[in-house]
Amino acid sequence: RNQTHSPQIKDFNLVIFGGNGDLSKRKIIPALFHRYADGQLKVDFEIYSISRSPQDRAEFLAEIQKFLGKVDSKKVEAFFKHLVILEIPKNNAENYAEMKKHLEANPNRQAIFYFSVPSGAFSEICTALKETGLSKNDSKVVLEKPLGHSLKSSEEINDIIMSAFEERQVFRIDHYLGKETVQNLMVLRFANHLFERAWNAENIENIQITVAESLGVEKRAGYYDKTGALLDMIQNHLLQLLCLIAMEPPSSLDPDTVRNEKQKVLESLRPFTKETLETDIVRGQYTRGASTGKKLNSYLEDIDAYDSETETFVALKTYIDNWRWKNTPIYFRTGKRMKKRYSDIVINFKELPHNIFQDSQHPLRNKLIIRLQPEERIELVQLSKIPGPGGYRFKPISLKLDFIDSFKDRMP
Repeated sequence: RNQTHSPQIKDFNLVIFGGNGDLSKRKIIPALFHRYADGQLKVDFEIYSISRSPQDRAEFLAEIQKFLGKVDSKKVEAFFKHLVILEIPKNNAENYAEMKKHLEANPNRQAIFYFSVPSGAFSEICTALKETGLSKNDSKVVLEKPLGHSLKSSEEINDIIMSAFEERQVFRIDHYLGKETVQNLMVLRFANHLFERAWNAENIENIQITVAESLGVEKRAGYYDKTGALLDMIQNHLLQLLCLIAMEPPSSLDPDTVRNEKQKVLESLRPFTKETLETDIVRGQYTRGASTGKKLNSYLEDIDAYDSETETFVALKTYIDNWRWKNTPIYFRTGKRMKKRYSDIVINFKELPHNIFQDSQHPLRNKLIIRLQPEERIELVQLSKIPGPGGYRFKPISLKLDFIDSFKDRMP
């Protein structure tokens, strides 16, 4: 693969707090491996997986390998040599001594601290990093969602982070934005005249964003029951997708410029009232059932807590009150233990104002379907005449752009 467009990076040490957690094993470390396998990490680096409890190295590496797919075993072996497992039972200066020794063995490497832990642990981690002198001027800190459970708690978390790092060092991320099809939303909208000219309330009936998961809470019961679908999915992943769909064209791709346009969307969201809280939001929990012939527990059985009211499913309707989107309904849906796993964005265009085909069986409207996973494709649904005699008989036909068929190189 041609790496001409790959950004230049420095030698680094990446420290993953919560390194034995689900996010680290499923997403973070596999993503780093694929960058390594593609030749994008041609620097000296080490990855430190930090866990509170003892971790058997062979078992840990075997778990990670399950999420790497079909890859070159020699590259896996070489990559794993860069992976160091450290046990730190408590976040304090004393327990950070071994980690500090490792990091200071290569003082020219940039330290990147990835907080893949609940936000309740941020304070003690930041304090320990500051006390041990590990939060240096060129260090970076990466924060995963959710950042608190309310505005007040989010502000408190930011104050804690700012006590050890400067704003320029802090990267609040949403890993959903790393998906190729999500990043393609910018190109789809702002590099194609066909869509951008019709991208407004005058032409669009509604927007529907769905993220459905077939799995239950699995090993995330403790975290999930304190979070729920609203905080786990709606306020980050789905709102980020909405921002990319609804934002105005930024003047450039400068990060701050793009962020400012996203912020305008969020500021324009119509607040809920007591009435719309009753009519425009549905919350639910999955119950006992079966899938592919296998019996499945309810959410309450999965978390072994029978008084929980935490939602595992949310559907809601909202609006963006600005000139482009005034009175265009936006629908969010997300849930666990759904019939199948998929994520998509559906743009439903308005019906034509006049129908000259009096015998038509289909409404004269189009839709754009952006499938994010598991298949990665874009479908433009249009009406097309059915061949043969019998007058103007037509039906919806999809014009498909399939990423797997169209592009040889695919990111995992």
